Amino acid sequence: QVQLVESGGGLVQAGGSLRLSCAASGRTFSSYALGWFRQAPVKEREFVAAISWSGGSTYYADSVKGRFTISRDNAKNTYYLQMNSLKPEDTAVYYCAAGLTDIATLMNTYDYWGQGTQVTVSS
Repeated sequence: QVQLVESGGGLVQAGGSLRLSCAASGRTFSSYALGWFRQAPVKEREFVAAISWSGGSTYYADSVKGRFTISRDNAKNTYYLQMNSLKPEDTAVYYCAAGLTDIATLMNTYDYWGQGTQVTVSS
């Protein structure tokens, strides 16, 4: 079992930065691929970024490539999403997820999900 708790969301102006954290419990955290997804009002949840269990591979949605960075610290059982140059269209609830796979972009690949943290970007 893995439990995930997100933090770091909030209100920021366009062009600003936020860092989301996802704290995980579970002894096998380092075996899981980790991902971030987001869901804006009246939209479907979408993939944002993923990192492999080893941290050696990352993958990003085109909409955030070059602005967001995913990273993990297995020693702290925590992983992060650094978000720079934020835009109003980045406004959404952000969810972290973990799955027993190498790296994945599909929601149904992930087994565990956090409760979400709100990110609001004002123009």
